[in-house]
Amino acid sequence: MYTLNLNQLSPQEFLNEYWQKKPVVIRQGFKDFVDPISADEVAGLAMEEQVESRLVHKKDGQWQAAFGPFESYEHLGSENWSLVVQALDNFSEEAAEMIEPFRFIPHWRLDDLMASFATPGGSVGPHIDNYDVFICQGSGKRRWRVGACGEHVEFAAHEALLHVEPFEAIIDAELEAGDILYIPPGFPHEGITLETSMSFSVGFRGNSSVSVLSAFADHLIDNEHGSELLTDPNRQVVNQSGEISNDDYASIKKQVASLLDDDAIFKTFTGQFLTAAKHDLDILLPDEPFDLTEVSNLLNSHAIKRLGGLRAFYFEDTIEQGLCYINGSELAFSAEIANGVKLLCDKVMLLPDDLSDWSHNAAFVELATELLNQGYWYLAEAE
Repeated sequence: MYTLNLNQLSPQEFLNEYWQKKPVVIRQGFKDFVDPISADEVAGLAMEEQVESRLVHKKDGQWQAAFGPFESYEHLGSENWSLVVQALDNFSEEAAEMIEPFRFIPHWRLDDLMASFATPGGSVGPHIDNYDVFICQGSGKRRWRVGACGEHVEFAAHEALLHVEPFEAIIDAELEAGDILYIPPGFPHEGITLETSMSFSVGFRGNSSVSVLSAFADHLIDNEHGSELLTDPNRQVVNQSGEISNDDYASIKKQVASLLDDDAIFKTFTGQFLTAAKHDLDILLPDEPFDLTEVSNLLNSHAIKRLGGLRAFYFEDTIEQGLCYINGSELAFSAEIANGVKLLCDKVMLLPDDLSDWSHNAAFVELATELLNQGYWYLAEAE
């Protein structure tokens, strides 16, 4: 388990001073840090079809980028290339532990855990991200430059690489194992590897209004909501037929706004939208389906662990009514087990002691059996 050291700041003090405000280097944020996964393992993951990966290097002074899966890396030599693997938390239990210290930020804001292996001189180039990121340096060293937030010109250095023009650095630092660099959205930055290294980035997403509205429109269409026509039974005679009156404009706007104001519709959409997996999940179904009696007994002796990358959330005012959201779907359950479901959503691993009040509750055991058989949770040895 990783312990986050915020340089004598409490999590709330860090949020107050830095979160979405300014970048900062946190020296030895993870003390005695050891890579949770080797470079060879990262390279192996990038050879798999279901893993999203990218290779960035320069050829004849020009930036090059390619998306995996990759067959080999020997042709790249020993300098000036970087390999990036997304959603490492979906495929490595050990690496996923790095996310746990950041749970003072709600999990619905989490994007994923990214791994980067780079040879000396390796970089993905100067760029701007639209998400918050904690870049945790692993083995080796990397130099990071971060500029101020402001008007920066971006350009396509390659069809798969959006870079930013040169910027003046407000942070220029070498990171060693255990150091963490926090960068809010909008701050240009560039990391250049000084010696063969690994780094791990815990990213937190913020969806744009356009992306939310687009997804909401799809939700309305899929569920046949919002098909009611605009009505105006009290229509008055007009003298200017080409005019859209203020009253008519208000009616049109109200028609659309009413969908956003309908909590039953918009909460269901929000729960499904925020729990939808961005990357493929590494689901492994049990060899044989579990039955209720078996699960009741197993909950007394085994821990249950949530699948890496699986998203499970609830709203504070509907959980008690028996509603939560898992992997893009709304799940209804008996309201009597609401506190047990909160545990499933709040914690990655639940030990037998956590489940002592629930292992003989028929409704909870039924739900746990369903989740285990779906491969969303799995049995783990109690630590």
